[in-house]
Amino acid sequence: MDPSGEEPIRGESNDSVGPTTSSDPSGEAPMRHETSGEEDVDAIITTTTTTTATATNQNGHPKLQPKTPVPSDIQISQDLVREVGLLPIEQVALEAGILPSEVIPWGIAKAKVQLNSTLQRLSDTPDGNYIVCTGINPTPLGEGKSTTTIGLAQALGAILGKKCFACIRQPSQGPTFGIKGGAAGGGYAQVVPMEEFNLHLTGDIHAITAANNLLAAAIDTRMFHEDSQSDEALYKRLCLGEGGKAAKPFSPIMKKRLVKLGIDPNKSPEELTPEERSAFARLDFNKSTITWQRVLDTCDRHLRKIIIGMGVNETIQRRGTVKGVDPREQHSRETGFDITVASEIMAVLSLAKDLKDLRDKLGNMVVGYSNSGMPITADDLGCGGALTVLMKDAIMPTLMQTVERTPVLVHAGPFANIAIGNSSIVADRLALKLVGEDGYVITESGFGADIGMEKLFNIKCRESGLKPKCAVIVATVRALKMHGGGPPVSAGKPLAKEYTEENIPLVSAGCCNLVKHIENAKKFGVEVVVAINQFKTDTDAEMDAVRQASLAAGAFDAVVSNHWAEGGKGAEALGRAVVAACEASNVENFKFLYDLDLPIRTKVETISKEIYGADGVDFSELAERQMEQYERSGFGNLPLCIAKTQYSFSCDAAAKGVPTGFRIFVREIRSCVGAGFLYPICGDIMTIPGLPTRPGFYDVDIDVETGQVIGLF
Repeated sequence: MDPSGEEPIRGESNDSVGPTTSSDPSGEAPMRHETSGEEDVDAIITTTTTTTATATNQNGHPKLQPKTPVPSDIQISQDLVREVGLLPIEQVALEAGILPSEVIPWGIAKAKVQLNSTLQRLSDTPDGNYIVCTGINPTPLGEGKSTTTIGLAQALGAILGKKCFACIRQPSQGPTFGIKGGAAGGGYAQVVPMEEFNLHLTGDIHAITAANNLLAAAIDTRMFHEDSQSDEALYKRLCLGEGGKAAKPFSPIMKKRLVKLGIDPNKSPEELTPEERSAFARLDFNKSTITWQRVLDTCDRHLRKIIIGMGVNETIQRRGTVKGVDPREQHSRETGFDITVASEIMAVLSLAKDLKDLRDKLGNMVVGYSNSGMPITADDLGCGGALTVLMKDAIMPTLMQTVERTPVLVHAGPFANIAIGNSSIVADRLALKLVGEDGYVITESGFGADIGMEKLFNIKCRESGLKPKCAVIVATVRALKMHGGGPPVSAGKPLAKEYTEENIPLVSAGCCNLVKHIENAKKFGVEVVVAINQFKTDTDAEMDAVRQASLAAGAFDAVVSNHWAEGGKGAEALGRAVVAACEASNVENFKFLYDLDLPIRTKVETISKEIYGADGVDFSELAERQMEQYERSGFGNLPLCIAKTQYSFSCDAAAKGVPTGFRIFVREIRSCVGAGFLYPICGDIMTIPGLPTRPGFYDVDIDVETGQVIGLF
């Protein structure tokens, strides 16, 4: 379900607009997570008996008993819940070091975690080891990046006995029903219950949709009234009651606008001069600068470009015309929809550090410019406070568990190709405090390392101040064969023999893509461990070719991992390699790719040349005007979140391996000032995907007798 509307195969993870195919040995997608504990709550932890099994893992819970052949993801989840049972979510919290007063249960399988009280209690606790899990450029075959995140966490916690958390993103409904791809992991490395994880979760994405569309409605409503009313009429309706007297004092959000305009905020509404009233009441939108769009969490190509305001009641007598003489006008304009996970509000959720920071960022979101060139924000529209109220629960991460009862924090869900592609700062900060100095937190970055990892390092880490020690880059033999020139793969068709038979030359040729990602990660000063996600058709010689290429490129280690089929035990060697890499790493070596004070153009060129390998960058006339406007408005010193295809280093999705001799084309640059970055959109990438001919929803149904979901992966 990629943004171009092409029909992908089933991919991996919750990165939307891209393939979501399997990355596990059977063709099912693999995935996810691990455990943790904390000394100051040990006294409250009680023994919970949920099974008669005598074999236990390092955390004292029933040892995972994988079945052969490996069932479907949903079957594994439902069998485990039925046969072994879930650990009560309050118990998961306690064992992770979270006090009962810091947990808000959301049913029996998930809970929200209070931020302020928990972080304040743990403020003096040293952070754990920070690890990012990323991958090579994805193909329709998938790499199992999210599965590896969970499998690694299960290995560290349930097998090696380390304090550990996985921090992952909430899946979008778009790929869940579009290309049958979730984000809970897969096989015996997944979050359970996977149905609850993949469907609604705790409603955060719905809250973002509501907040985003409230702001969109505020924009068009304000323009509707401004285009038909005088300045004085607008001011009276906004600030004054009957008889021209103030119905109430200026609200705090109104005072913020007064300060922005240089007007004394201590004045009462009646005291403003006519000039001040006009400046306050009229935002005076330049409609061509509005970049804010409506959103929904569904893949719907037909909403990419729409005309709004076509109803019989959406006509106005334009200001300055004569009623009865001049005709009324239809108050319409062209706009469009994005998918919810591409909303700036999703990015704000990912990058906010607490509730206050969330409020500030939401209020500072720039939705367009006035005709005089002044940025217009959500707070100028009087909307910032209401947006925060809609998001007040969403700022809290959601706690769940893996198949091996290790803790997971699920928070935010931006795609990496058209958004920031990482889970939240608050989830990572919380997890790092909970595991403590000797613990491990694996945070998953979307799609390939050229977009997800790059954005984590240059945007998220810059905002959070957190420094990763290790980058785990996930690769598969069959995906590398595709990068090496293997034949195309089509949904529902058998794989070509090149993918099911040993072909070392093809693997070796494709390793160039992996090598480039390793070299990119090392530019940031982190240790690199390559996770070779094993499939049943991989041969020892093929996997060794990947290992040798990785080590020659400077990887700290390269390890075969079979977590999809074996759970944490299958990723034990990977876990040990990551522990060793963290011990060898010096966080003081971590560095950013570019200086924020560089011109916007130079920053785009730096990422394009250093990370993608481009020869240069071309900008459309619109992008040129936008760069000039942003720098004039004081936004030129923001980091960049480049939107481009996930399938290639270039803007050509078909260019596999490591393409050369290409240029990046920037067609538009949006501002995400509230979130704290600029958003260049490159090539033909779309910000809302389309559905394939046979969407995943064909297979999803419900057992009306038991209420169980069926057919979901």
